[in-house]
Amino acid sequence: MTWTITATWDGSKFVLDEPLPLEPGTRVLLTVHPDDQHGSDSFAPGSFLDVAWSLKIDGPPDWSARVDHYLYGPMVGDEDDP
Repeated sequence: MTWTITATWDGSKFVLDEPLPLEPGTRVLLTVHPDDQHGSDSFAPGSFLDVAWSLKIDGPPDWSARVDHYLYGPMVGDEDDP
């Protein structure tokens, strides 16, 4: 199970905004994303384009024009590979 929750760091522990359905003593793995840019009521990593741009994906210049070719391979009527 995975939950996304909000909490506040009080200097020594996280204070959850809502309780979790876990037994006391249950070990968990935490990933912390400070919520500096947004209100404390929501967390959003940014727009899809911000995330995509940050990935610095490298690909051929005709990706958008030939997406089917790159996903599924050459099709009948495709031009020769550039």
